[in-house]
Amino acid sequence: MSNLPTPGTYVVDAVHSNIGFTVRHLVAAKVRGNFTEFEGTIEIGTTPEESKVTAIVQAASITTHNEARDGHLKSPDFLDLENHPTLTLTSKKITAKGGDKYTLTADLSIRGVTKEVDFDLVYNGTGANMQGGSVVGFEASTTIDRRDYNVAFEGALEDGSLVVGHNVKLELDIEAHL
Repeated sequence: MSNLPTPGTYVVDAVHSNIGFTVRHLVAAKVRGNFTEFEGTIEIGTTPEESKVTAIVQAASITTHNEARDGHLKSPDFLDLENHPTLTLTSKKITAKGGDKYTLTADLSIRGVTKEVDFDLVYNGTGANMQGGSVVGFEASTTIDRRDYNVAFEGALEDGSLVVGHNVKLELDIEAHL
């Protein structure tokens, strides 16, 4: 087992973290985006199994660097921002896989639907921040089917190709401090 961070409650540093996603567009390309407003805590226990993660993401902060597309993603066709202003993640368990690799099993809530999801989790290590405090780094990824969360927009071209793919890859790059 790898060296674990010092036990304690770490606060996610949104300035040095990223919550991103990738989805197929028109079969041929991928659209990448991220959320710019989020908060979270990582409670490091004495073992991975005793650790917990919580996060809240502001749906309005979604960006794909295209104003028209971002507006559509905030609409009832996708995130339905007016009725569901946040996305949440709450860990259920963390399982060691060997070395610095883990499985993070969490409840992921999008559009009022909560599903259990497994993330591939990597502990990147511990360091010191500019003020001499302790920081930790993690990466986590998973792929979800957006239809499982009632994100069911089904635009299609004449040949039947989907405008937006069903599978969405979620990628979290997290830095947190004590």
